[in-house]
Amino acid sequence: MKHTGENVVRIEAAALRALADRIGGPMAAAFQRAVDLMFGCTGRVVVTGMGKSGLIARKIAATLSSTGTPALYLHPVEALHGDLGMVVRGDVVLALSASGETEEILALLATIKRLQVPLITMTGDEICGPQGLKPSFSGSLNGTAKAVPLPSGKISTLASAADVALDCSIAQEACALGLAPTASTTTMLALGDALAVTLSERRGFREEDFANLHPGGKLGKRLARVGSLMHTGDALPRVSPRTPMADVIYEMSRKKLGVTAVVEGEKLVGIISDGDLRRLLEKRGKDVMDLTAGEAMTRTPKTIAAREFAATALAIMEEKHITSLMVVNGSGKLEGIVHLHDLWSTELI
Repeated sequence: MKHTGENVVRIEAAALRALADRIGGPMAAAFQRAVDLMFGCTGRVVVTGMGKSGLIARKIAATLSSTGTPALYLHPVEALHGDLGMVVRGDVVLALSASGETEEILALLATIKRLQVPLITMTGDEICGPQGLKPSFSGSLNGTAKAVPLPSGKISTLASAADVALDCSIAQEACALGLAPTASTTTMLALGDALAVTLSERRGFREEDFANLHPGGKLGKRLARVGSLMHTGDALPRVSPRTPMADVIYEMSRKKLGVTAVVEGEKLVGIISDGDLRRLLEKRGKDVMDLTAGEAMTRTPKTIAAREFAATALAIMEEKHITSLMVVNGSGKLEGIVHLHDLWSTELI
Protein backbone atom coordinates (compact mmCIF):
# COMPACT_ATOMS: atom_id res chain seq x y z
CA MET A 1 0.00 0.00 0.00
CA LYS A 2 2.82 2.35 0.89
CA HIS A 3 4.26 2.57 -2.62
CA THR A 4 1.13 1.86 -4.66
CA GLY A 5 0.67 5.43 -5.88
CA GLU A 6 4.32 5.74 -6.84
CA ASN A 7 4.26 2.42 -8.69
CA VAL A 8 1.15 3.39 -10.66
CA VAL A 9 2.84 6.54 -11.93
CA ARG A 10 6.07 4.67 -12.73
CA ILE A 11 4.22 2.01 -14.71
CA GLU A 12 2.33 4.63 -16.70
CA ALA A 13 5.52 6.65 -17.24
CA ALA A 14 7.25 3.54 -18.58
CA ALA A 15 4.35 3.00 -20.99
CA LEU A 16 4.73 6.58 -22.23
CA ARG A 17 8.48 6.18 -22.72
CA ALA A 18 7.84 3.06 -24.77
CA LEU A 19 5.24 4.96 -26.83
CA ALA A 20 7.69 7.80 -27.48
CA ASP A 21 10.30 5.27 -28.64
CA ARG A 22 7.79 3.74 -31.06
CA ILE A 23 6.77 7.13 -32.48
CA GLY A 24 10.41 7.98 -33.02
CA GLY A 25 11.24 4.54 -34.39
CA PRO A 26 9.19 1.65 -35.80
CA MET A 27 5.85 3.51 -35.72
CA ALA A 28 7.20 6.73 -37.25
CA ALA A 29 5.90 6.03 -40.76
CA ALA A 30 2.44 5.00 -39.51
CA PHE A 31 2.25 8.06 -37.25
CA GLN A 32 3.18 10.33 -40.15
CA ARG A 33 0.60 8.70 -42.39
CA ALA A 34 -2.07 9.27 -39.73
CA VAL A 35 -1.08 12.93 -39.56
CA ASP A 36 -1.21 13.17 -43.37
CA LEU A 37 -4.71 11.68 -43.48
CA MET A 38 -6.02 14.02 -40.77
CA PHE A 39 -4.30 17.06 -42.28
CA GLY A 40 -5.77 16.32 -45.71
CA CYS A 41 -9.24 15.65 -44.32
CA THR A 42 -11.81 17.85 -46.05
CA GLY A 43 -14.45 17.05 -43.43
CA ARG A 44 -13.98 16.27 -39.77
CA VAL A 45 -12.01 13.79 -37.74
CA VAL A 46 -14.65 11.52 -36.18
CA VAL A 47 -13.28 10.02 -32.97
CA THR A 48 -15.03 7.00 -31.46
CA GLY A 49 -14.56 4.59 -28.57
CA MET A 50 -16.48 2.72 -25.88
CA GLY A 51 -16.14 2.78 -22.12
CA LYS A 52 -12.87 4.22 -20.81
CA SER A 53 -11.55 4.41 -24.36
CA GLY A 54 -14.65 6.44 -25.20
CA LEU A 55 -13.79 8.96 -22.49
CA ILE A 56 -10.31 9.31 -23.94
CA ALA A 57 -11.82 9.63 -27.42
CA ARG A 58 -13.95 12.57 -26.22
CA LYS A 59 -10.88 14.33 -24.91
CA ILE A 60 -8.91 13.72 -28.10
CA ALA A 61 -11.78 15.12 -30.19
CA ALA A 62 -11.90 18.19 -27.96
CA THR A 63 -8.13 18.71 -28.19
CA LEU A 64 -8.17 18.39 -31.97
CA SER A 65 -11.02 20.91 -32.27
CA SER A 66 -9.35 23.44 -29.98
CA THR A 67 -6.04 23.27 -31.87
CA GLY A 68 -7.35 23.82 -35.37
CA THR A 69 -8.49 20.37 -36.57
CA PRO A 70 -12.31 20.08 -36.85
CA ALA A 71 -13.34 16.99 -34.90
CA LEU A 72 -16.28 15.41 -33.13
CA TYR A 73 -16.89 12.48 -30.81
CA LEU A 74 -19.24 9.74 -32.05
CA HIS A 75 -20.64 7.32 -29.48
CA PRO A 76 -20.61 3.92 -31.21
CA VAL A 77 -23.90 2.79 -29.68
CA GLU A 78 -25.69 5.99 -30.63
CA ALA A 79 -24.12 5.62 -34.07
CA LEU A 80 -25.90 2.29 -34.48
CA HIS A 81 -29.19 4.03 -33.74
CA GLY A 82 -29.01 6.89 -36.20
CA ASP A 83 -25.94 8.98 -35.39
CA LEU A 84 -23.88 7.14 -37.99
CA GLY A 85 -25.28 9.70 -40.41
CA MET A 86 -22.75 12.10 -38.87
CA VAL A 87 -20.02 10.29 -40.80
CA VAL A 88 -19.79 11.41 -44.43
CA ARG A 89 -17.34 11.16 -47.29
CA GLY A 90 -14.41 13.44 -46.67
CA ASP A 91 -14.22 12.57 -42.97
CA VAL A 92 -11.54 10.52 -41.26
CA VAL A 93 -12.45 8.08 -38.47
CA LEU A 94 -10.15 7.61 -35.48
CA ALA A 95 -11.27 4.55 -33.50
CA LEU A 96 -9.98 3.63 -30.04
CA SER A 97 -10.21 0.12 -28.59
CA ALA A 98 -7.69 -1.50 -26.27
CA SER A 99 -8.67 -5.00 -27.39
CA GLY A 100 -9.45 -4.12 -30.99
CA GLU A 101 -12.52 -6.34 -30.67
CA THR A 102 -15.11 -3.92 -29.26
CA GLU A 103 -18.34 -5.15 -30.85
CA GLU A 104 -20.03 -1.75 -31.01
CA ILE A 105 -17.11 -0.31 -32.99
CA LEU A 106 -16.73 -3.35 -35.24
CA ALA A 107 -20.40 -2.92 -36.17
CA LEU A 108 -19.48 0.45 -37.72
CA LEU A 109 -16.85 -0.95 -40.07
CA ALA A 110 -19.22 -1.85 -42.91
CA THR A 111 -20.52 1.73 -43.17
CA ILE A 112 -17.03 3.22 -42.82
CA LYS A 113 -15.77 1.05 -45.66
CA ARG A 114 -18.85 1.72 -47.80
CA LEU A 115 -18.29 5.46 -47.47
CA GLN A 116 -14.60 4.95 -48.24
CA VAL A 117 -13.72 6.93 -45.14
CA PRO A 118 -10.10 6.39 -44.02
CA LEU A 119 -9.84 4.54 -40.71
CA ILE A 120 -7.09 5.16 -38.17
CA THR A 121 -7.05 2.92 -35.12
CA MET A 122 -5.46 2.97 -31.68
CA THR A 123 -5.41 -0.54 -30.25
CA GLY A 124 -3.37 -2.58 -27.82
CA ASP A 125 -2.00 -4.71 -30.64
CA GLU A 126 1.77 -4.98 -30.35
CA ILE A 127 2.21 -3.87 -33.94
CA CYS A 128 5.73 -2.54 -33.49
CA GLY A 129 6.93 -5.05 -30.90
CA PRO A 130 9.07 -8.14 -31.34
CA GLN A 131 6.16 -10.54 -30.73
CA GLY A 132 3.38 -8.75 -32.52
CA LEU A 133 2.98 -7.12 -35.88
CA LYS A 134 4.97 -4.98 -38.21
CA PRO A 135 3.81 -2.18 -40.51
CA SER A 136 3.72 -2.91 -44.20
CA PHE A 137 3.35 -0.31 -46.94
CA SER A 138 2.73 -2.56 -49.94
CA GLY A 139 -0.59 -3.69 -51.30
CA SER A 140 -2.61 -1.37 -49.04
CA LEU A 141 -5.52 0.90 -49.89
CA ASN A 142 -4.30 4.24 -51.29
CA GLY A 143 -0.79 3.49 -50.10
CA THR A 144 -1.77 3.68 -46.43
CA ALA A 145 0.04 1.86 -43.65
CA LYS A 146 -1.56 -1.55 -43.15
CA ALA A 147 -0.57 -3.69 -40.19
CA VAL A 148 0.10 -7.32 -41.08
CA PRO A 149 0.86 -10.12 -38.61
CA LEU A 150 4.28 -11.54 -38.02
CA PRO A 151 4.43 -15.35 -38.07
CA SER A 152 4.13 -15.42 -34.26
CA GLY A 153 1.59 -12.60 -33.92
CA LYS A 154 -2.13 -12.08 -34.15
CA ILE A 155 -3.85 -8.87 -35.14
CA SER A 156 -7.18 -7.69 -33.83
CA THR A 157 -10.18 -7.30 -36.11
CA LEU A 158 -10.20 -3.50 -35.78
CA ALA A 159 -6.47 -3.07 -36.46
CA SER A 160 -6.62 -5.39 -39.47
CA ALA A 161 -9.41 -3.23 -40.96
CA ALA A 162 -7.49 0.01 -40.48
CA ASP A 163 -5.82 2.10 -43.15
CA VAL A 164 -3.38 3.13 -40.43
CA ALA A 165 -3.03 1.04 -37.27
CA LEU A 166 -1.29 2.76 -34.37
CA ASP A 167 0.33 0.72 -31.61
CA CYS A 168 -0.90 1.55 -28.07
CA SER A 169 0.40 -1.67 -26.55
CA ILE A 170 1.65 -1.68 -22.97
CA ALA A 171 3.70 -4.05 -20.86
CA GLN A 172 1.14 -3.98 -18.05
CA GLU A 173 -1.76 -2.01 -16.63
CA ALA A 174 -1.05 -0.02 -13.48
CA CYS A 175 -4.01 -1.67 -11.75
CA ALA A 176 -2.89 -4.33 -9.22
CA LEU A 177 -5.31 -6.78 -10.85
CA GLY A 178 -4.13 -5.86 -14.33
CA LEU A 179 -7.73 -5.24 -15.33
CA ALA A 180 -8.67 -1.55 -14.96
CA PRO A 181 -7.67 0.57 -17.97
CA THR A 182 -4.88 2.75 -16.61
CA ALA A 183 -1.59 2.65 -18.53
CA SER A 184 -3.50 1.76 -21.71
CA THR A 185 -5.78 4.82 -21.56
CA THR A 186 -2.86 7.06 -20.58
CA THR A 187 -1.01 5.85 -23.68
CA MET A 188 -4.02 6.50 -25.92
CA LEU A 189 -4.44 9.98 -24.47
CA ALA A 190 -0.78 10.83 -25.03
CA LEU A 191 -0.86 9.50 -28.59
CA GLY A 192 -3.96 11.63 -29.27
CA ASP A 193 -2.15 14.69 -27.92
CA ALA A 194 0.86 13.86 -30.10
CA LEU A 195 -1.35 13.76 -33.20
CA ALA A 196 -3.19 16.97 -32.28
CA VAL A 197 -0.05 18.99 -31.55
CA THR A 198 1.74 17.73 -34.67
CA LEU A 199 -1.29 18.72 -36.76
CA SER A 200 -1.46 22.10 -35.02
CA GLU A 201 2.16 22.88 -35.86
CA ARG A 202 1.71 21.69 -39.44
CA ARG A 203 -1.28 24.02 -39.85
CA GLY A 204 0.73 26.94 -38.50
CA PHE A 205 -1.76 27.32 -35.62
CA ARG A 206 -1.00 30.52 -33.69
CA GLU A 207 -1.84 32.11 -30.36
CA GLU A 208 -4.50 34.27 -31.92
CA ASP A 209 -6.13 31.21 -33.52
CA PHE A 210 -6.27 29.57 -30.11
CA ALA A 211 -7.77 32.71 -28.62
CA ASN A 212 -10.46 32.81 -31.33
CA LEU A 213 -11.48 29.25 -30.41
CA HIS A 214 -11.46 29.97 -26.66
CA PRO A 215 -13.23 33.35 -26.27
CA GLY A 216 -14.71 32.36 -22.91
CA GLY A 217 -11.60 30.83 -21.39
CA LYS A 218 -9.04 32.62 -19.27
CA LEU A 219 -6.28 32.13 -21.83
CA GLY A 220 -8.55 33.32 -24.61
CA LYS A 221 -9.31 36.47 -22.62
CA ARG A 222 -5.61 37.07 -22.03
CA LEU A 223 -5.04 36.81 -25.77
CA ALA A 224 -7.85 39.22 -26.61
CA ARG A 225 -7.04 41.89 -29.16
CA VAL A 226 -7.22 45.60 -28.48
CA GLY A 227 -9.69 45.94 -31.34
CA SER A 228 -12.22 43.76 -29.50
CA LEU A 229 -12.02 45.90 -26.35
CA MET A 230 -11.72 49.48 -27.57
CA HIS A 231 -14.44 52.16 -27.53
CA THR A 232 -15.49 53.30 -30.98
CA GLY A 233 -18.13 55.41 -32.70
CA ASP A 234 -20.26 57.60 -30.43
CA ALA A 235 -18.56 56.15 -27.35
CA LEU A 236 -15.21 57.58 -28.46
CA PRO A 237 -14.53 61.07 -26.99
CA ARG A 238 -13.09 63.39 -29.63
CA VAL A 239 -12.74 67.12 -30.28
CA SER A 240 -10.98 69.25 -32.86
CA PRO A 241 -7.96 71.48 -32.09
CA ARG A 242 -10.29 74.52 -32.29
CA THR A 243 -12.81 73.25 -29.74
CA PRO A 244 -13.24 75.67 -26.76
CA MET A 245 -12.19 74.31 -23.37
CA ALA A 246 -15.75 74.36 -22.03
CA ASP A 247 -16.80 71.97 -24.81
CA VAL A 248 -13.70 69.82 -24.22
CA ILE A 249 -14.66 69.37 -20.58
CA TYR A 250 -18.26 68.59 -21.56
CA GLU A 251 -17.09 65.91 -24.04
CA MET A 252 -14.81 64.30 -21.46
CA SER A 253 -17.56 64.33 -18.84
CA ARG A 254 -20.17 62.94 -21.22
CA LYS A 255 -18.04 60.00 -22.44
CA LYS A 256 -16.80 59.17 -18.91
CA LEU A 257 -13.32 57.96 -19.89
CA GLY A 258 -11.34 60.76 -18.29
CA VAL A 259 -9.72 61.66 -21.60
CA THR A 260 -10.53 62.91 -25.08
CA ALA A 261 -8.79 62.56 -28.40
CA VAL A 262 -7.96 65.67 -30.41
CA VAL A 263 -8.34 64.98 -34.11
CA GLU A 264 -7.74 66.94 -37.28
CA GLY A 265 -10.13 65.37 -39.73
CA GLU A 266 -9.71 61.70 -38.84
CA LYS A 267 -6.05 61.92 -37.80
CA LEU A 268 -5.05 61.89 -34.14
CA VAL A 269 -2.99 64.98 -33.28
CA GLY A 270 -3.15 64.93 -29.47
CA ILE A 271 -5.05 64.09 -26.29
CA ILE A 272 -6.35 65.88 -23.22
CA SER A 273 -6.73 63.96 -19.96
CA ASP A 274 -8.10 64.74 -16.53
CA GLY A 275 -4.51 65.00 -15.37
CA ASP A 276 -3.71 67.54 -18.09
CA LEU A 277 -6.64 69.70 -16.94
CA ARG A 278 -5.55 69.60 -13.29
CA ARG A 279 -2.01 70.61 -14.19
CA LEU A 280 -3.26 73.46 -16.38
CA LEU A 281 -5.54 74.71 -13.60
CA GLU A 282 -2.65 74.70 -11.13
CA LYS A 283 -0.50 76.63 -13.60
CA ARG A 284 -2.99 79.04 -15.19
CA GLY A 285 -6.04 79.14 -12.98
CA LYS A 286 -9.32 80.22 -14.52
CA ASP A 287 -7.52 81.37 -17.70
CA VAL A 288 -7.60 77.73 -18.76
CA MET A 289 -11.14 78.29 -19.99
CA ASP A 290 -9.82 80.71 -22.61
CA LEU A 291 -7.74 77.97 -24.27
CA THR A 292 -8.68 75.74 -27.19
CA ALA A 293 -8.10 72.00 -27.32
CA GLY A 294 -5.12 72.50 -29.62
CA GLU A 295 -3.47 74.80 -27.10
CA ALA A 296 -4.05 72.48 -24.13
CA MET A 297 -3.46 69.07 -25.65
CA THR A 298 -0.52 66.71 -25.19
CA ARG A 299 1.04 66.12 -28.57
CA THR A 300 2.36 62.74 -29.79
CA PRO A 301 0.35 60.67 -27.29
CA LYS A 302 1.04 56.98 -26.71
CA THR A 303 -0.89 54.85 -29.18
CA ILE A 304 -1.43 51.21 -30.05
CA ALA A 305 -2.73 49.25 -33.05
CA ALA A 306 -6.06 47.41 -32.92
CA ARG A 307 -4.37 44.10 -33.79
CA GLU A 308 -2.12 44.15 -30.69
CA PHE A 309 -2.86 41.96 -27.68
CA ALA A 310 -4.58 43.38 -24.61
CA ALA A 311 -1.51 42.31 -22.62
CA THR A 312 0.63 44.63 -24.74
CA ALA A 313 -1.72 47.53 -24.02
CA LEU A 314 -1.53 46.82 -20.30
CA ALA A 315 2.27 46.70 -20.40
CA ILE A 316 2.40 50.14 -22.06
CA MET A 317 -0.05 51.62 -19.56
CA GLU A 318 1.97 50.28 -16.64
CA GLU A 319 5.26 51.49 -18.07
CA LYS A 320 3.99 55.00 -18.86
CA HIS A 321 1.70 55.29 -15.82
CA ILE A 322 -1.34 56.11 -17.93
CA THR A 323 -4.89 54.77 -17.99
CA SER A 324 -5.82 55.12 -21.67
CA LEU A 325 -4.32 54.40 -25.07
CA MET A 326 -5.50 55.81 -28.37
CA VAL A 327 -5.91 53.16 -31.06
CA VAL A 328 -4.72 54.23 -34.51
CA ASN A 329 -4.01 52.57 -37.84
CA GLY A 330 -0.79 52.74 -39.80
CA SER A 331 -1.53 56.21 -41.19
CA GLY A 332 -2.40 57.70 -37.80
CA LYS A 333 -6.17 57.60 -38.27
CA LEU A 334 -8.01 57.36 -34.95
CA GLU A 335 -9.91 54.07 -34.63
CA GLY A 336 -10.76 53.92 -30.94
CA ILE A 337 -9.61 54.17 -27.36
CA VAL A 338 -8.83 51.43 -24.85
CA HIS A 339 -9.07 52.22 -21.15
CA LEU A 340 -7.55 50.40 -18.20
CA HIS A 341 -11.08 49.50 -17.06
CA ASP A 342 -11.63 47.66 -20.35
CA LEU A 343 -8.81 45.28 -19.46
CA TRP A 344 -10.52 44.08 -16.32
CA SER A 345 -12.68 41.68 -18.32
CA THR A 346 -9.54 39.97 -19.64
CA GLU A 347 -8.48 39.01 -16.10
CA LEU A 348 -5.10 40.58 -16.77
CA ILE A 349 -5.66 42.84 -13.76
